[in-house]
Amino acid sequence: MPSVDYTRYYSFADLVALLEAFRAEYPALVQMQSIGKSFEGRDLWLLTLTNQETGAPESKPSFWLDANIHATEVTGSMAAVHLIDTLLSGYGSAAPITHMLDTSTFYILPRFNPDGAERALTTPYGVRSSVRPYPYPERQDGLYREDIDGNGVIATMRLRDPNGDWRVSEHDQRVMIKRRPDEFGGTYYRLMPEGLIQNYDGVTFKLSPNLEGLDINRNFPGQWRPENEQFGAGPYPTSEPEIRAVVHFLTAHPEIHSAITYHTYSGVLLRPFSGQSDDAFDLHDLHVYNAIGKRGTELTGYPNVSVYDGFRYHPKEVITGVFDDWAFDHLGMFAWTVELWDMVGEAGIKERDFIGWLKDHPEEDDLKLIRWNDEHADGQAFLPWTPFEHPQLGPVEIGGWNPMFAFRNPPPALLLATCEKATAFALAHAQIAPQLAITSFSVEPVGDDLYHVRAVLQNTGFLPTYGSKQAQKRRACLPLEVRLSLPDDGHIVTGAARQNIDHLEGRSEQYQGMFSTTKDRTKLDWVVRLPSGGSVAITVSGGRGGSASAEAAPTV
Repeated sequence: MPSVDYTRYYSFADLVALLEAFRAEYPALVQMQSIGKSFEGRDLWLLTLTNQETGAPESKPSFWLDANIHATEVTGSMAAVHLIDTLLSGYGSAAPITHMLDTSTFYILPRFNPDGAERALTTPYGVRSSVRPYPYPERQDGLYREDIDGNGVIATMRLRDPNGDWRVSEHDQRVMIKRRPDEFGGTYYRLMPEGLIQNYDGVTFKLSPNLEGLDINRNFPGQWRPENEQFGAGPYPTSEPEIRAVVHFLTAHPEIHSAITYHTYSGVLLRPFSGQSDDAFDLHDLHVYNAIGKRGTELTGYPNVSVYDGFRYHPKEVITGVFDDWAFDHLGMFAWTVELWDMVGEAGIKERDFIGWLKDHPEEDDLKLIRWNDEHADGQAFLPWTPFEHPQLGPVEIGGWNPMFAFRNPPPALLLATCEKATAFALAHAQIAPQLAITSFSVEPVGDDLYHVRAVLQNTGFLPTYGSKQAQKRRACLPLEVRLSLPDDGHIVTGAARQNIDHLEGRSEQYQGMFSTTKDRTKLDWVVRLPSGGSVAITVSGGRGGSASAEAAPTV
């Protein structure tokens, strides 16, 4: 079994070597393929996990998981690795995992954005997502991020200024708090990213927009909006090669019923919609989302919220073109954005507005964070303020929160616990799959070489075989198709050799009700003539419940 070091974050080369080791160790369970190339030409490596002896991957209900679409959010890649590690090491010893890999498929893309992640892991220069310059080909004037003190981290500068809007906390000299509107006569500072100023006039400057201004998690086709409406969304939907590759793969695999994309920063389970309230949902789908979210909160401790109601960057604005909205709206997959790691919550600050807190919170919260850093992070999350002679601004101090190992990612010693939470939710989510089964198949004689053939079909899973009402609306998956096969000299008297039938509901159809029905199963009947006897075979496929087959000889 390949050994995984959960006390560090893997570079691209190390990650690929690990994935190849998984494939070599478990050839019957793992397939590895490149589904496309990044902007800089790196492969987008996808692992397909299933027991290949029990059927082809695409013949089973399937679950998608990706990570690290945002460059610095490298915890997601390690959490994806942890899921792979857990599935493979548990096969044959853990009954639920063995059952899942025998009957379903996992498609896992551990590093959606290899270019951005590699820059974040090997240089001080983090970007939002893609490393492609956009929308301008060259850096614009203003203060741009640069590691001017050469310590390998681009942190924060504090510049003493009598008109500054920050001051040092009276309770801890490391903590900066906002100057009160009526405050006067103290020592004040301006805070700004560590960096240099292009075309500085000695008096004024602005922040230079990031040269790499794309956010490729705004580039999906779902309600995509152009640059004048949403910054960083790219020139057109799927303009970026990473997004195009994932969209192409997912649309080519209608067997995928659910999806998770790993992000970091807040410790919350986010579901669609980003731009609409829950009134936009079919009630069945909303009930399913709420059931998944409730279970996810039990397993992770993370609250579950809709983006529209609980995670908006601005109360009067919405985001669009994101993965989970597109996957649900266009393909009907129950898709989630899982924000792993919550330094604020770890410090004991639980009940809060996730976005609003970042903009405004009490001084006591900052003091809790700095105490958490001292007690649990070995000081790795916060850099002490250190004097530095800035070539343009003069004396400054550089320090503050470490941009990689504070809010964005846990210090390495805390990585494994974060991954374990993520895997618990991913496994539970994958188990809601619809599952087609033939629970009874018989061939009974009725006289004169005639036989009554009966099949009882059942969906033994939680979701319906069509996946979601949204999938039905979008016609995102095929109808159920039944095929009956006879010996060469046999023929069907009543019934059809090939027919489409209604989809089968899952337990989700009764989730909000008190009394049960049998909408999860159906029966089919034929009369056939078999002059020479022989076996009759049936195959059922379509939808998102996989396929099932059976064979029976006439009873005597």
